Amino acid sequence: MSFWDFIVWSFWFYIVVVCISIFIRVIIDVFRDPELNGWAKALWVLFLIVVPFLAAFIYLIARGGRMAQRSAAGAMQAQEAADQRIRSVASSSSPASEIESGKRLLDSGAITPAEFEALKAKALNATA
Repeated sequence: MSFWDFIVWSFWFYIVVVCISIFIRVIIDVFRDPELNGWAKALWVLFLIVVPFLAAFIYLIARGGRMAQRSAAGAMQAQEAADQRIRSVASSSSPASEIESGKRLLDSGAITPAEFEALKAKALNATA
């Protein structure tokens, strides 16, 4: 196999991978689109199976703009969900970490032993 055969093979492999990824994205968008009813979704999928290249090009031309909007909206929802989860985990502290921070305050002299015991009791009662 010569160098140029490898280059041509690599080019066609790249084209196949790109086509498959476009078909997958179009099928995902067909099912994600709330504007399409069940029959329209079935027809688009059938069209993609029968004449995949033509169907993908028509879908991208006819519905490509809204496809990008739906993708961006989905990414924003996923980011917001991740941010909310991070905020909820960061704001909640375990009883062990509360007791540990109370012990540091006690060791530094910022609180009295009675205040430390009250903190410890509050942390332990929060889990019960």
